[in-house]
Amino acid sequence: MKTLIKEKIEQLTQKINEHNYQYYVLDAPLISDYDFDILLKELEKLEEEYPYLKLHNSPTQRVGGEITKQFQTVKHQYPMLSLGNTYSRIELQEFNNRVKNAVTQDVEYVCELKYDGVAISLIYEQGILTQAVTRGDGIQGDDVTGNVKTIKSIPLQLFGDFPLYLEVRGEVILTHKQFDQLNREREKIGELPFANPRNAASGSLKLQNSSEVAKRNLDCIIYFLTGSYQGIENHYDSIQKLHAWGFKTPTVIETCRSIKEVFQFIEHWEVEREKLPFDIDGIVLKVNNFTQQQQLGATAKSPRWAISFKFKTERVLTQLLSIDFQVGRTGIVTPVANLKPVQLSGTTVKRVSIHNNDFIQSLDIHEYDYLYVEKGGEIIPKIVGVEVGKREIFARKINFITECPECQTKLIQKEGEAGIFCPNEWACPPQIKGKLQHFISRKAMNIESLGEGKIEMLYEHGLVKDIAELYELSYDKLLGLQRKIEVDGTERTISFREKTVQNILHGIEKSKTVPYPRVIYALGIRYVGETTAQKLAYAFPVMDWLANATTEELLKVDDVGNKVAESIVQFFNMPENLSIIIELELSGVQVRMNEDDILTLSDALAEKKIVVSGVFSIPRDEMKLIIEQHGGINVTSISKATDYLLAGENMGAEKRKKAEKLNIPIISEDELYKMINNL
Repeated sequence: MKTLIKEKIEQLTQKINEHNYQYYVLDAPLISDYDFDILLKELEKLEEEYPYLKLHNSPTQRVGGEITKQFQTVKHQYPMLSLGNTYSRIELQEFNNRVKNAVTQDVEYVCELKYDGVAISLIYEQGILTQAVTRGDGIQGDDVTGNVKTIKSIPLQLFGDFPLYLEVRGEVILTHKQFDQLNREREKIGELPFANPRNAASGSLKLQNSSEVAKRNLDCIIYFLTGSYQGIENHYDSIQKLHAWGFKTPTVIETCRSIKEVFQFIEHWEVEREKLPFDIDGIVLKVNNFTQQQQLGATAKSPRWAISFKFKTERVLTQLLSIDFQVGRTGIVTPVANLKPVQLSGTTVKRVSIHNNDFIQSLDIHEYDYLYVEKGGEIIPKIVGVEVGKREIFARKINFITECPECQTKLIQKEGEAGIFCPNEWACPPQIKGKLQHFISRKAMNIESLGEGKIEMLYEHGLVKDIAELYELSYDKLLGLQRKIEVDGTERTISFREKTVQNILHGIEKSKTVPYPRVIYALGIRYVGETTAQKLAYAFPVMDWLANATTEELLKVDDVGNKVAESIVQFFNMPENLSIIIELELSGVQVRMNEDDILTLSDALAEKKIVVSGVFSIPRDEMKLIIEQHGGINVTSISKATDYLLAGENMGAEKRKKAEKLNIPIISEDELYKMINNL
């Protein structure tokens, strides 16, 4: 039996790794996302039941789960040198002259894009990824293996005739699409957005929880093979070989036989880079032949056989007209600069986020300053500097406001956080409306018949001040409700007619069937996104359990760190929130996990009645959920019908005594796991 299971795990692992390669490296999927997920779930189930049969290159590592409190420093076998760079075509010509004077044969160059990301070194032993190290200072970097394994374009197992030991170099990047999605999600849960994809990628690699890294959907392009290998005599061929072994390699790579061809490559991508799905900040020029590379050698910092040509980022100068301070759903106040409209990379820019007070102070921004705005390869424009020479003599320095612009409450800044926020969440209009809009959103309660405009109307007429009051709306309260709006300079009146009211009430009623995990997300607890809400629901299948959970119990849930746990405890410590949850439950909203929502993993404990007593390595509620997931039945008191007493530390003496008297088996946490895994 175990031999068959082992073979099945090996087959699934190989098949899923191959499909990962087809999808993320070749961009040519052979099966649908649904079929891929079915394969992955089948493997996850087998690995959970037989953890000792899990392979080192298992694709289930892609979802993360590893916690790293401190990243170990590792010395590079080959130093990770930085490239010399230039913005000048004249200096590039001088580089070409130096290369030609130093070697005897004709020179061929390879041109590639210069990815704007984070350099990484990957080590493979017998074709399996064993270590991933950041560049660091070039001599040593941080071991981020657990986080890198979540990047789907990085192979865990190589294909073909790979060497027994292999070290490659590449760039971890974040595409524009993923960057925008990440920032939208951060803003939803009250986090400040990242300034650019490079910063987001860098920050992601140093997260302590690899499950969080997995959610970022990082990408990686491998562009360098260290060492020497028989049959590979130049850089271009090494890239083709890396691709054959399973790596995602540069799709834009050209050999050039003259500096003129190099300039043509630069001129082309200086324009076309705007169409790329990721950021680049230049091109990289490398001598192709390995023998010539050795002849040219390197300085202490950079190779003499390569150089980067960096594009000048498009930058414009425009005047600051004013600054608006906007209040978000979680109370975070974000300053937004209103600029004199200016053209930048084909679009008109007139409003730019300034992120936070630290940013304002670091640039020392004054009223009516002239600001430099850049876009580069990024989609979102950003302020990068101030033209102090054009500053008005008596211009006042911009200081962050001290009171909320909406409700005049004194603003607060927590120690260690950049964000400044309004604590008046129950009486600050944009916070109230933000909570309501989040609650009705598609990924939360999905009340499609309501939207931002209708929420505004309900709030302005005093019908809804919190999410629970949505369920108190009635036909009589809504019919004929009016609001004046301005369209193209003309004032118009809109009102709720019979059909609109029916749709709203139907949508609200339908939302009562939304599953419990989405209800947790809909509550708008700061830092709790969709995935975290799902895991909280499985760990605490009843809202009351979650509301009474301690910080220590919450920290045992995958994806929950100190900041998230503290936010959850603080949320449920507020009487207003508890009152709302009671009202939601009375209205019929799902505040507990339904049996249909509980993931059944096996029938190893089928129909076994188990009493859980004592303290375990995970919260007791989570332990009970595991029992249910494997077919068991949780009971609260010991009787002749009880099959097992699951005993943790500090178990009640009376329960033990009664179990012994009735000859009911007393099992430990480890013994339960062995039963689940059929050991």
